Amino acid sequence: MPLDEPAVTFRPALRTDLARVVELIADDDVARERTGTFGAAHVAGFEAIEASPNDELVLAVLDDEVVGVMQLTFVPGVSRNGATRLLVEAVRVDARRRGRGIGRALMEHAHARGRERGAALAQLTSDKQRPDAHRFYRSLGYAQSHEGFKLTL
Repeated sequence: MPLDEPAVTFRPALRTDLARVVELIADDDVARERTGTFGAAHVAGFEAIEASPNDELVLAVLDDEVVGVMQLTFVPGVSRNGATRLLVEAVRVDARRRGRGIGRALMEHAHARGRERGAALAQLTSDKQRPDAHRFYRSLGYAQSHEGFKLTL
């Protein structure tokens, strides 16, 4: 981040932020169709996240503007000797603000939250159509260790 730019801060998303969150998540061709336009389904999803002790919807804020978002989910487990995993989802930075360290700051915040919650491992998925995101995650030390599978239900 350039020295003349104020530091990014992080806070939980509020219901009043939800339209901006959806706008950020749907800001590319890969996600636009599957995210849809802001509506009742997004509100219901937000309410479920807000009610869950294992989920956080985190915003990156710069100069009072929401410039990034991510969802953190803490998944308790039996494998890996009972380890909790930090699942990082829906990481987005405003396209006008990319390349300024906001994504890196978001991920550092995610890792810090994971350590605070006792997570042993951070994991994420990234659509195969996002090579820039893949380079970014590799630069943070993530390894492409598994093949992911999805089934629409």
